[in-house]
Amino acid sequence: MYWDRWDIVQAYYAYYTDWHAGQGSPEYARLCRIRRYFKPGRYWDGYASLSENGEAIYDELAFSHWEAL
Repeated sequence: MYWDRWDIVQAYYAYYTDWHAGQGSPEYARLCRIRRYFKPGRYWDGYASLSENGEAIYDELAFSHWEAL
């Protein structure tokens, strides 16, 4: 697959939006850093808005999260 940098940014943004553990968590801090340069529009719908590559990246992040538990 071809990895576009915006696929990566959007996937991480969607992942951290869904899986941060509150404002004091490192995931939330990363989400805030991403928000400095990625500002999704009104019609952003998280996972549903991702490209096929973005979905693959998100799924790998989620799999890693659940595997670590």
